[in-house]
Amino acid sequence: MDILQIHSLFLKCKSVSIDTRKIEPESLFVAIKGENFDANTFVYEALQKGASYVIIDNKDYYIDQRTILVENSLLALQELAKFHRNFLKLPIIALTGSNGKTTTKELIQVVLAKKYNTKATIGNLNNHIGVPLTLLTFTSETEIGIVEMGANHKKEIEFLCELAKPDYGYITNFGKAHLEGFGGVEGVIAGKSEMYEYLFKNDKLAFVNLEDPIQIEKSKNIKAFSFGIDKQIANINITSVCANPFVVVEYQNQTITTQLIGLYNANNINAALTIGKYFEVSDLEVKNALESYIPENNRSQLLSKGTNQIILDAYNANPSSMMVAIQNFIQLESPNKTMILGDMFELGSESEYEHKAIVDSLLEVENGSCYFIGNAFFAAKITKSNFFFYENFEVFSNYLKQNKISDSSILIKGSRGMALERTLDFL
Repeated sequence: MDILQIHSLFLKCKSVSIDTRKIEPESLFVAIKGENFDANTFVYEALQKGASYVIIDNKDYYIDQRTILVENSLLALQELAKFHRNFLKLPIIALTGSNGKTTTKELIQVVLAKKYNTKATIGNLNNHIGVPLTLLTFTSETEIGIVEMGANHKKEIEFLCELAKPDYGYITNFGKAHLEGFGGVEGVIAGKSEMYEYLFKNDKLAFVNLEDPIQIEKSKNIKAFSFGIDKQIANINITSVCANPFVVVEYQNQTITTQLIGLYNANNINAALTIGKYFEVSDLEVKNALESYIPENNRSQLLSKGTNQIILDAYNANPSSMMVAIQNFIQLESPNKTMILGDMFELGSESEYEHKAIVDSLLEVENGSCYFIGNAFFAAKITKSNFFFYENFEVFSNYLKQNKISDSSILIKGSRGMALERTLDFL
């Protein structure tokens, strides 16, 4: 069966699934092999739960005419998504970057949704499987698609761009994320810049943050629509930004007071504002969208627990995002501060240096306590009266059970694998 025939069957389905636990009636189930499982073994279950068709790559699991046998199910999913993207011909905005992708994507969506029927990547389905699944959620009614792209090695963004064929692209930043896979910061820059290379090659447009010299340099030969803070040369000139703790943006003589905390979110907000203005969303609608957006899923959430005010930013962490979160927290006006910081993963040979750098950056902090959780931070242990190091979360939680933190402003930041949101149970 060729891709045209598969696509015609896909159009009869209401959704696509790769997980029988989340399958919906009248869906297309794609059986993808993983390291520890073979989803071909679940095709009967998928049909029993209401799937209209299943794609398999093992003939032993063929059932009847509802079974589509291909050479490789993952490649079939990717080719189907690519075909569907070309079939729809709708404008697509792609974004990548080391930090802030998901928040920026959601901000762009709420702004554009004021004027257009938009669909965007759900959660962080931003890899070689997630991007195809995202593309397959777009329909003939979708007016603008927003695709988040993640990467932990070179050539990944290049591949995802060839799938999604974006008309517009935005790179949030170039930070110290996935250093192990990229082989260092220069590798990160090269990998993320693959989006610029695609845009240049295909005469597409980049949204560029003039506050970032790397973006300026890497996008200089590309069609661009820019934004900056107090930069008259920018297409969108943001008058000012501040945060204490919520980010406030001044633009076109209006004040936008968001529910996002931290100056590190200012560029995410400004990017969404800029993209909204490019697509001719009114100033009032942009303001309303940005002011109504509330973060969730452990991303820069402001919470109250007992007598404590908590900034929960445990969605993920790398040296760049950790540093800006700390810098923002330090400048907040609060008499008693506590930082609970967890290990940063996927740093490879740079891990020891980067964890020590975070510890060293806090040596001058005297207001409040710093708790460091995880093996990497424990290896960077030093003696300081307000520094406390714990090899793992269990040891730290046992400490908290006996030593309650109260009347404090608390920053909780760490990599996803540390699951530091568990700290809330002990505060």
